[in-house]
Amino acid sequence: MSTQRTTGYNATDATRVTHTRYTILAAILLLATVAYADRAILSIAGPGIAKEFGLNHVQLGYVLSAFSWAYVVGQIPGGMLLDRLGTKTMYGITLVLWSIATILVGFIGHITTDLSVALGLLFALRFALGLIEAPSFPANNRVTVMWFTKEERGLATSLFASASYFAVAIFSPLAGWLTAKYGWPAPFFALGLIGIASAGLWAVVMHEPRKHPRVSQAELERLSAGGAMLDIDEAHERRARPTLSWKVVRLLLGNRMLWCSYIGQYCVIALSYFFITWFPIYLVQARGMNIMEAGFATMLPAIAGFVGGIAGGVISDMLIRSGWSVSWARKTPYIVGMAVGCCIVFSAFTESNTVIVLLMTLAFFGKGAAAGAGTWAIASDTAPREAVGLAGAVFNCIGNVGGIVTPIVFGYIVHATHGYNAGLYFVAAHCLLAAIVYLVFMGRIERVQVH
Repeated sequence: MSTQRTTGYNATDATRVTHTRYTILAAILLLATVAYADRAILSIAGPGIAKEFGLNHVQLGYVLSAFSWAYVVGQIPGGMLLDRLGTKTMYGITLVLWSIATILVGFIGHITTDLSVALGLLFALRFALGLIEAPSFPANNRVTVMWFTKEERGLATSLFASASYFAVAIFSPLAGWLTAKYGWPAPFFALGLIGIASAGLWAVVMHEPRKHPRVSQAELERLSAGGAMLDIDEAHERRARPTLSWKVVRLLLGNRMLWCSYIGQYCVIALSYFFITWFPIYLVQARGMNIMEAGFATMLPAIAGFVGGIAGGVISDMLIRSGWSVSWARKTPYIVGMAVGCCIVFSAFTESNTVIVLLMTLAFFGKGAAAGAGTWAIASDTAPREAVGLAGAVFNCIGNVGGIVTPIVFGYIVHATHGYNAGLYFVAAHCLLAAIVYLVFMGRIERVQVH
């Protein structure tokens, strides 16, 4: 295949290794942060929404669950569309659409005051948000496969995988301030407009590697030599790619290594959703904190999770550069990180709120390190070339079932036991299971081939 292209560089510049890939990385980090902020914003605005429309806890719970159900359902078709349409087009369209869905939530109070109508609109718009956002993280994964070498991919994937923590740290205080000052619709308007502006930035910044106007030939050669799939998004590659076949599906669902990665992602997501849903409630109901104290208490684990995510990716890439195999460079930080995450269980044996927050902070640092090194990085390293988008979608689909199961099961455990300790055992068990699966059952990490 020809590598001829037109860029803004002359022959002398072509010998210099540019760093255009980091501009692309900054763009997908921004988009991932916006995506997570749109998901989390309802938890900040929820009390105001419930008060205005008279929603009870059960009704609000259904609204809160709408995103996750749709997000899981949309993964496979979203991944297929991603493989056919390409990353730039698919991501740009979905970003605009999910931003519109976010803005429309803010108008519900102007449309109706009827409880049943408001409930239906809330559920429908949150379901639409989940369905439209479904291809976003497979798209992030596809960009890292395209723009980063194997030895840099851990850092790249750790950044967008840690966007949930970044979004909490940045947008939760902003959303809280907007809600307090202007009412619950304000953060939906603000984030929707930020999303549309981000789509414009994406249209300018994102290009296929060989067509990017700011990349040198030397950078392209470096990427190609390091295992980056430069051509997977080019139009002729997408047209030549076979349509979905049962052979590809059986491969993605019948490979032991891939199933271990799916289970690993499931356990990471389960831990994340405990933090997003039940952790603040636990602090208030079981530990006696007020809402303000609980809000500040959640910030420290969020920051630790983000730092851990970056650390996991950096360490994994460093191990590869030091001569470690890709398998152990990815698995080691994951295994150690999830083992550290097991310290959540000790929260059941202390009465000190300070100790509990420190334990949660340590656990989420470990979870972040595991996610940064051993989830999306592995998805990038193992996806078959013919179905990178679909492979990422299957990985994310199975993993995000944890976002449905964990809040529900945890709630049943608390209801049945009239306490939180058994629920903490349940969450910690995910960490232990994940470490064992990666250590004992996963085996060699390598790209799956469609024969």
